[in-house]
Amino acid sequence: MNYGMIRFLLFRVLQITGLLLILPLIVAIIYHEPGCCKVFFLLSAGCITLGSAGAHFKPNNIAIYPREGFVVTALTWIIISLVGAVPFVMTGVVDSYVDAMFETISGLTTTGSTILTNVEMYYSVQFWRTFTHWIGGMGVLVFILAIMPMAGGYSMHLMRAESPGPSVGKFVPKVRETAKILYLIYFVITLLEIVCLLFTGLNLYEAMTTSFATVGTGGFGLTNDGINAFSTPSQIVIIVFMILCGINFSVYYYLLTLRPLEAFKSDEVKLYLGLMFGSASIIAYLIYRQGITATPFESFHHSLFSVVSVMTTTGFATLDFNTWPQFARTLLVLLMLLGACAGSTGGGFKLSRFIILVRTMKNELIYLVHPKSVKKVYMDKQPIETTVVKSVSAYLSMYVIIFILSTLIVSIDGFDYETNFTAVAATLNNIGPGLSIVGPTGNFAGFSVLSKFVLMFDMLAGRLELLPMLILLSPDTWKRR
Repeated sequence: MNYGMIRFLLFRVLQITGLLLILPLIVAIIYHEPGCCKVFFLLSAGCITLGSAGAHFKPNNIAIYPREGFVVTALTWIIISLVGAVPFVMTGVVDSYVDAMFETISGLTTTGSTILTNVEMYYSVQFWRTFTHWIGGMGVLVFILAIMPMAGGYSMHLMRAESPGPSVGKFVPKVRETAKILYLIYFVITLLEIVCLLFTGLNLYEAMTTSFATVGTGGFGLTNDGINAFSTPSQIVIIVFMILCGINFSVYYYLLTLRPLEAFKSDEVKLYLGLMFGSASIIAYLIYRQGITATPFESFHHSLFSVVSVMTTTGFATLDFNTWPQFARTLLVLLMLLGACAGSTGGGFKLSRFIILVRTMKNELIYLVHPKSVKKVYMDKQPIETTVVKSVSAYLSMYVIIFILSTLIVSIDGFDYETNFTAVAATLNNIGPGLSIVGPTGNFAGFSVLSKFVLMFDMLAGRLELLPMLILLSPDTWKRR
């Protein structure tokens, strides 16, 4: 284990965190919030000073292998969560540091679950709360790789440990250039949404914070009314950008490099859009027939918003889908579990994994009937490597085990099964709201400290694709070789 390089990178992360805290400090100055100014200034200065001092001496051995990559990734997210929780407590927005950690981890992992009953707070704290979505959406280490060169080709291990999906590739030969391209696309999409929301009547602060929550597929709202406080045109803009951010960002790279055929042949994107609009149409019919909405347009608007929100794991809501027909609610839960595309800012199991599992199952059935046949799993008309197929099966096993254990522990609190199951589903898949007590109009405040720690672990594990958190906790990781 290269402890020197791990230490160097973690101090660099602390330094970057301090720089990011300058933005809410500026907001506090603009909105004349002296108490918040003091908190953000001291925290930012402390992080920058400590981070700069620790990262001043770069170790001679800069090698980062998979083990170090997973450990650095897990510790990075934990450190930022610990630091990011401080403003909530110091400004009095949240009384308990555990609750503040829950809120921060929920923001960074773009989950959007909350322990708050009132989300209307200081402008600067609210800005930081939604900005955590944007920080975590593309990934902290991907951002650092985009601005900090690393020699030796070791940075790919960091990117693989943090990026969502069964496999991670490079757009261009250098990982740093790939990270730059990803963040450029991410920034442009954010800027476009801000502009579009300004045209629908939102002010700059509302447009920025809502865009952070949308593009990061997080879902923290600005008011207790949530997205209902916005006009229909604003909601339509949010729908469009939630859809865009649930698509694999490699599609946009292919479009930018004038390779539209590669962009449109994606099996995952086809399934993503087909499931989305098909499910929205079914739910629209059900809620219109039940009289929940007055017109077919309203039905499709609200159903599409909800389907897009849960599939991309954003967590916004225009209606309380707790009151919808049972079939519609069940369909939404299944879409929550499936999630968005790999390589997007969305969470969930990922549709690419689902496709690989279904095609692997089909090949196994064919093999049972024709033992001499040799079948490969294909996606986008390209064969999938055997190692990727095996990793998807292993991921499913780990996912199910964590889900079951988390549900068992959370059930100690005595809530109903629907609450316990969907609370774990919402956090492990980085969705935000579940059903029953943790539905769109509820929150996670009622859970015990133990359950909150379990759900915080689930949020981090879900965002980091399970492995970094599991490897961090494995005793074998820390054994000297």
